[in-house]
Amino acid sequence: MSIKLTEEQQMIQSMVRDFAREMIAPTAMQRDLTKEFPAENLRRLGELGLMGMMIPPQYGGAGADTISYVLALSEIAYACASTAVVMSVQNSIVCESILRYGNEDQKQRFLVPLSSGQEIGAFALTEPNAGSDPVRQAAKAVRDGDTYILNGTKRFITTGKNANTIIVTAKTDASMRHKGISAFLVKKDNPGLKVGNLENKMGLCASDTTDLIFEDCRVPVNDRLAEEGQGFTIAMTGLDGGRIGIAAQSVGVAQAAMDAAVTYAKEREQFGQAISKFQGIRWMIADMATEIEAARQLMYSAAAMKDRNENYTKQASMAKLFASEMVNRVTAQALQMHGGYGFTKEYPVERFYRDARVFTIYEGTSEIQRVVISNHILKDKRGP
Repeated sequence: MSIKLTEEQQMIQSMVRDFAREMIAPTAMQRDLTKEFPAENLRRLGELGLMGMMIPPQYGGAGADTISYVLALSEIAYACASTAVVMSVQNSIVCESILRYGNEDQKQRFLVPLSSGQEIGAFALTEPNAGSDPVRQAAKAVRDGDTYILNGTKRFITTGKNANTIIVTAKTDASMRHKGISAFLVKKDNPGLKVGNLENKMGLCASDTTDLIFEDCRVPVNDRLAEEGQGFTIAMTGLDGGRIGIAAQSVGVAQAAMDAAVTYAKEREQFGQAISKFQGIRWMIADMATEIEAARQLMYSAAAMKDRNENYTKQASMAKLFASEMVNRVTAQALQMHGGYGFTKEYPVERFYRDARVFTIYEGTSEIQRVVISNHILKDKRGP
């Protein structure tokens, strides 16, 4: 490991590892089958201070650094990726966006219950015709006295059904393109907000992904996050932190898949010996371990830059790109090592394989990460 963890960071990692493997992992497959939202897991995470880890204690958070956060998130993902994705959105995108851009009143009303884990948050940017290109979003917010009237449909919203508070982006001035997008804090009981289609997904089945439909949804001006036109900046800044979170989830799921494959390889016998004795299997394990470690170091690098208040956009995209593609390769190899058993739900690698597939897609596809990385390199006269 290229960084030396502090005693506090090691303590957090150990505590979350024990909790995740004892309390979350045993029922992860059952939740995958039933699609039951991990409400009890999240309640316990809140009690442990893991739902607002990087938020100062004065706003209900744990006041931890980003390294501690990715260590904790990786351990939760190792046990249950569905629980981890909710934790990641809550920490990286929802809580940090309100901390960075919210006024004191908003922090007290929205951030405190979120960061303490009493409430769950969601972030609504994507639309049916606006994914990688957020400027194409059609949602509109029209000022009407002391309120905005919000209309539009958001798609693929993580925790859309179970969230208490949603950060929603909408156009307040279409002529200004990305500078005409604003952000709003909307409570789930707002009369103009309806939960639409609940997606039937390939993986992360215990985490709900929904449409959110806004029909003449009135949002108080006091609940606009920052100034008009800052919504795009809020979204992009939040996604930078979120991409470190995706890297952490990828590392956790990949480590779980490799550990499961190694255990199986030691136990499974063919041709008179454990398959772990065969060179082909041993080289697969070596490649898996190397890729996981490389992704972990990229994750640490981006997290450390964030903690030092440096510009970490490029590093976050690199970590997300490599780690998300790595976990797809590693889970595929782990499944292959299980042979026919890997294709059944009797072994957890089948779930790891399905859960990992979306990591190269959400919070910015691999293709978008390559655009971000290359833009930064080509703009920097000093080179990569």
